[in-house]
Amino acid sequence: MEDSNVVDLMEATERLEAVAEALEQAAALLAERQVALAAEAEEHVGRIVATVESAREAELERRLVEAEAKIAELTASAAPQSQGRKTLPTGMATMLAKQGVTLELGASGASIEAGALDSALTSLGIEQRIAVKSELRRAGLLG
Repeated sequence: MEDSNVVDLMEATERLEAVAEALEQAAALLAERQVALAAEAEEHVGRIVATVESAREAELERRLVEAEAKIAELTASAAPQSQGRKTLPTGMATMLAKQGVTLELGASGASIEAGALDSALTSLGIEQRIAVKSELRRAGLLG
């Protein structure tokens, strides 16, 4: 009877060894599958990130183009305004007319003859002359 127990134990041990070997093979297959799935998942995530980044870059490029166009438009529209005022205040024009100074209209617009202006302003104080001449410069009538 002892022999049959020993034989039974040996058979059980062989079966356990076979099961252990099968488990090792299954574990190796699972490890390989896990590595393959991780690589595939990383590839998909990389594609998703690249898609999101390219969409964001496209949006930023579109906004940059719009901003540059708006800046160019504003710069172009601001250029004519930087030339300054082209008319004289009414009081200034009246004072110059009383002194006999007339505005000459030419191809480049209105202008005042420097000699006539200096003679007209001799009766004014220095501060007043400076104020009149600076106003005429702002109006673009004096160079």
